[in-house]
Amino acid sequence: MNASSASRMASSISALALAAALLGTGCTETRNLGSSVPHGRLPVDERNPIVLANDGAHDNWQGEYAVLLANVGGPKLAGIIVSSSPPWPDIDANIAGWRGLVTAARASGLRDIPDPIASIGPPLVRPASGEIDATTPNRSEGARSIVEMSTRLSLPYRPLVVVTGGRLTDVADAYLMDPTVTDRAVVVSSLGTATDSGGAMAAPNGEMDPWADAIVTARFRFVQVSAFYDQLTDVPAARLSELPANPLGAWIAAKQPKIWNLPEAADQVALVAVGIPSFAVEVKRVSPAALIGAGASAGPDLVTDPNGPAWLVSQSASAGVRDRFWQVLLDPTTFGP
Repeated sequence: MNASSASRMASSISALALAAALLGTGCTETRNLGSSVPHGRLPVDERNPIVLANDGAHDNWQGEYAVLLANVGGPKLAGIIVSSSPPWPDIDANIAGWRGLVTAARASGLRDIPDPIASIGPPLVRPASGEIDATTPNRSEGARSIVEMSTRLSLPYRPLVVVTGGRLTDVADAYLMDPTVTDRAVVVSSLGTATDSGGAMAAPNGEMDPWADAIVTARFRFVQVSAFYDQLTDVPAARLSELPANPLGAWIAAKQPKIWNLPEAADQVALVAVGIPSFAVEVKRVSPAALIGAGASAGPDLVTDPNGPAWLVSQSASAGVRDRFWQVLLDPTTFGP
């Protein structure tokens, strides 16, 4: 081979290598773009890390869904923040309940279940000026944890999800401590009701800290899940004998009689809306109405708006959720080594 032929061959090899590199880069970019597309109708899904924020441990199945799904490809459970509320005023009892669930889950072989964090802070007070940023923060343990976890775990295309089943105090408090947290977190709340015009941030949970509701809807990417179902059907008495013979099965059997008979207040709906994308079957874009005034008994209304910054889940499919719960619960590999 003469020098000219060798030069042409080298040039061809370089061109092929460059083309392959560009093709590889293009494929990678396509995969990355595809991976950022939500799996369901919400802006987040089972690939996002989550932190639970709730009060009592015995009135619903939010925690049980969370620990089970976290071990079968569902959302990574990064944290559990436990607070108090009017229905659950005893913080010591609340944290003890969540520790009981965590202990049972770990003893049954479930992995990566975090210790609960007790968070103490009263409902936030609307300042006389009505300016959000003039609000006095609690600087609670829960707020600090949200800021820290969002910094450590969120990615630009995969933010931390704060899943709430109680008041939004700790979430709003996190913003007051560090306004940049809104770039790294999405809030998904079991809360309120759907209305003809959109949604109301009222009972359940929306009445507990109206000013925190106003802060969260004004500053965070927010999803209100107001599509409840009869949570007594998740674990009916007739199926108790099917529970696995492990500590988590025993925990669920002991808790089953304590579940609240409130078809319009199942805190787990926020968790499953993220972890099981098929749950949310009707989702509307909404905008928060004007900031609430002093003495308001509920958060701001959410008004239907095709270009609104928030989402409202108004209808759900619960049958598939129950089926998934029992499928995971009865699969021995869920509790594998």
